[in-house]
Amino acid sequence: MAAAAALNMDSVWLDLLLHFMALSLLAIGGAITTVPEMHRYLVTQRGWLAEADFTSAIALAQAAPGPNLLFVVVLGYQVAGLAGAAASLAGMLLPSATLTLAATRWARANREWRGVRAFNAGMTPLTLGLILSSGWLLAAPFLRAPEHRWSSGALMVLTIVLTLRTRINLVWLVLGGGVLGALRVV
Repeated sequence: MAAAAALNMDSVWLDLLLHFMALSLLAIGGAITTVPEMHRYLVTQRGWLAEADFTSAIALAQAAPGPNLLFVVVLGYQVAGLAGAAASLAGMLLPSATLTLAATRWARANREWRGVRAFNAGMTPLTLGLILSSGWLLAAPFLRAPEHRWSSGALMVLTIVLTLRTRINLVWLVLGGGVLGALRVV
């Protein structure tokens, strides 16, 4: 029985490693842009995490100081302990870091080419769209709950307006949202 459980856990962290390696190559704009696919895989398809655990893991890691990638470690840890955390982190870092290093060196050497300039210009709207889809996925549970719908929606609109119209550091907006959540305003 213990051998079967160990084999199953090996399969879980290997699945995490391989899936996060594939996601790594899609993470244009950072790992946060792959949140919808992580949600589909971890919550909907595999059932390894509950909706609330998934959202909480991302919120906790985003609130903590350090790199934006921390939520991947928290998700992996929740699924398969330290091996899952290591597998998720390695899966997200290795392919994209290798590709980025090679592509950056090539693009720097060929930066005057029209295709390179067009590629760089096209990445901005793609990245923005991926970030917005991640934000929508994380906001959806609050927008569906009648008791949070209006306050959460208003907070999101206020955050977008403040981000676009002022130079307020995003850390203050995240802190303000956290305080409002702790006070149960939203």
